[in-house]
Amino acid sequence: MGFSCTSRSIAVSMAAAAALLAGACVSPAGPVEAVRFVSPDRASELGRGSIRVTAGDGMDAGSLEYRSYAAAVERELERVGYQVLPVGAGSGRDVQTATVRIERMVLSPAGGERNPVSVGVGGGTGGFGSGLGVGIGINLGGRPKDRIATELFANIRSGDGVVLWEGRASVEAKAGTPMADTQLNAAKLAQGLFTGFPGESGATIKVP
Repeated sequence: MGFSCTSRSIAVSMAAAAALLAGACVSPAGPVEAVRFVSPDRASELGRGSIRVTAGDGMDAGSLEYRSYAAAVERELERVGYQVLPVGAGSGRDVQTATVRIERMVLSPAGGERNPVSVGVGGGTGGFGSGLGVGIGINLGGRPKDRIATELFANIRSGDGVVLWEGRASVEAKAGTPMADTQLNAAKLAQGLFTGFPGESGATIKVP
């Protein structure tokens, strides 16, 4: 009987150690920070009807990296109430368009410099917030040099071309860890971007 109890204790200890080891293998990543801007006049059009997803300026729509982020955005759009049309679907007055763009960079130890990372998805900061008459950024400066910051941008336009909604989400992770990789952070970023959709215009949120 004593041997059985000891065996169970050893098994429990080994299981606990394995859990700790598994936790240590998970990449340390900060929460997703997201900010959204909502049209004050046409917000009622959001989250309903048909929508197509297209690549933003500088994006390679055929790359695996871009498709990972676009697919994650498509899943979130369906979750908030849209009917997502197939890739390549045409536009129309009854069809909204979500444009997706991604940027990745290595954070500089100096505090403000950000060096782009080539991941086959293009770059360029564009005019985030300009479509709704605002321009605001998430400050990612002053962080350790060995962290990768990934930013996901999206805007939604009505069929007549008016910007109804814009958002940007960002997350940081140590370079070389799983969460710095596209396949893991794509879903995390898209979830953060569409949490509480359409969100409070201009407010920054943090999603664990």
